[in-house]
Amino acid sequence: MYAVSDAFLTAVAANTRNYYWAGTITTTAGKVYEFGYGDILKGSGYISSQCCGSTEIELGTVYSSELGITLLSEVDRYTLEDAVVEISCFLRLADGSYEEVPMGVFEVSEANRTAKCIEIKAYDYMLRFEKSFNGFQSTGTAYDFISLCCLACSVEMAQTQDEIEAMANGSETLSIYSEEDIETYRDVLYYVGQVLGGFFVINREGKLELRKYGSEPVLDIAQKHRFSSSFSDFITRYTAVSSTNMRTETAEYYSVDPDDGLTMNLGVNPLLQFGLDETRAQLCTNILEDLQAVNYVPFDSDTIGNPALDLGDVLTFSGGQADEDQITCITSIKYTIGGRQTLKCVGKNPKLSQAKSKNDKNISGLLSQIEEGKMGLYTYTNASAYTIADSNTKIISMEFTAKEATYAEFIAQVVVEIAADAVEKSATASGTITIPDSSSGDETTDDSSGDDTVETSGTEVEVSLPVTWTEDGEALVYVTYEYNNSYITAFAPVETWHSGKHILTLFYPIEDIAASVAGYFNVYLRLEGGSGKVAIGDCIAAIAGQSMGGTYEWDGVLELEEEDVGRFSLVTGLTNPGYTEDMDGQKDWDVSETVTAAAFGRMFAAFEEDET
Repeated sequence: MYAVSDAFLTAVAANTRNYYWAGTITTTAGKVYEFGYGDILKGSGYISSQCCGSTEIELGTVYSSELGITLLSEVDRYTLEDAVVEISCFLRLADGSYEEVPMGVFEVSEANRTAKCIEIKAYDYMLRFEKSFNGFQSTGTAYDFISLCCLACSVEMAQTQDEIEAMANGSETLSIYSEEDIETYRDVLYYVGQVLGGFFVINREGKLELRKYGSEPVLDIAQKHRFSSSFSDFITRYTAVSSTNMRTETAEYYSVDPDDGLTMNLGVNPLLQFGLDETRAQLCTNILEDLQAVNYVPFDSDTIGNPALDLGDVLTFSGGQADEDQITCITSIKYTIGGRQTLKCVGKNPKLSQAKSKNDKNISGLLSQIEEGKMGLYTYTNASAYTIADSNTKIISMEFTAKEATYAEFIAQVVVEIAADAVEKSATASGTITIPDSSSGDETTDDSSGDDTVETSGTEVEVSLPVTWTEDGEALVYVTYEYNNSYITAFAPVETWHSGKHILTLFYPIEDIAASVAGYFNVYLRLEGGSGKVAIGDCIAAIAGQSMGGTYEWDGVLELEEEDVGRFSLVTGLTNPGYTEDMDGQKDWDVSETVTAAAFGRMFAAFEEDET
């Protein structure tokens, strides 16, 4: 629910209210058109949004909100392409002042002119994510993927990295591989939203926000505030999730006890395909925990309206046929400008799910394998930013397979921002100067034009002076290739750059690729004479070849990487470790401060002695 004052909540619940709507239209050229309540054709304006389909609760959804409005305006419709519409509702409070509630930011997609009016249809920034993702292979946390999508599609994030990582599964490392069926950045957000157990919306400020289903009501809607309402005779709740494992071609099932509710089918989520079975199980279990908040009564109601209500708000209804002890949630909302507000919560009956199998059998044909002999492509982009210094930094890490023995080509382009170290240079400036002769006077002569000419005599002297200055230096960028855990030393490109942004183009032929065996190709950068940065999404790469794709058996190799971590306390509360024996001869450790290294050793020595 949008944050409003108590005076607003009192005014919006009163028997009568005084309000108006107003907004602005800003064209791509920067021209601003203001419109008021009197400019809106009566009954023509609406704002509709939803976070679920028409039948059941969903996770990861990325629905766009729609604005429709007809204005009595002479504005040229041809100037409104991609124009931004901002609209607000103003409610009069008891003290006579008006409180503004922003209703959203929208981009015009269609503008039609009639004799005296212009009809506008606009959508929020969610449509910006309808942009090709190109099937990039990438690894990162949920925040990394959200940040990548927002950066690529020019949309701000509403939440910080700490807020995202504090969510269930928010700090887990996720992977996307190029064989997945991901077409747009909107698809990426959908899968990330599933993993985080929520759904995405564009909030009233035009920022991307992840919301979760809750259980704490924010408002009670009494019978006198409803024109009509319909409530289901069941409660929608979930006690299990099902996720399809592409490797085993089965639907994995996770549930709580008792398992007597609905099952949320996550389908084939690419972010839940890789890693240990225990990791997959933990991710799905965390999603199921978030779903425990869903305990809603589906409803449909026309109300007098409250512009502060948002998607995902939990409500209670009182009076009439409503059950005051049950909660529900807004999954669909439609504001009619100057009219009623329609609220809706969708959901299925858990009893109907008992007739279906709780777990699907093996799924055949789930994997679309690439036919032998056809070209295949693995692609990659970085979901995290990198800082390049004097030690090797891995900027590209790709895994690939082939159905048969073949060869492939690795190509990449990386945008690197270089800050070269300044260098001091020196030189000698030489020349001739004339020293005037003080013994000789100046001679003045008159020419025929009447101008005076002054001649000065003196002595010419050759001089040389030392000169120093500082200028931009040159940074050396070293590229190292690694194929199947072996560094390629025969070919190591080097670039020499001044400060600024540069494009690094890479190419390497990969030979002797074995059939059905995982291959690994990594690229490292090292820099001397400065520092460098690779921003999110500024590194793209591809491995292309015949018969690329397919599955492979694990070769038993475990890959470990070093990671620098700050200092941390192993044990909180162990001081000079000593102990006292109780009446049973058990040893109680003295606990009060952080343990020192020497004290830690004494503690274990005493522990070993005790065990002996």
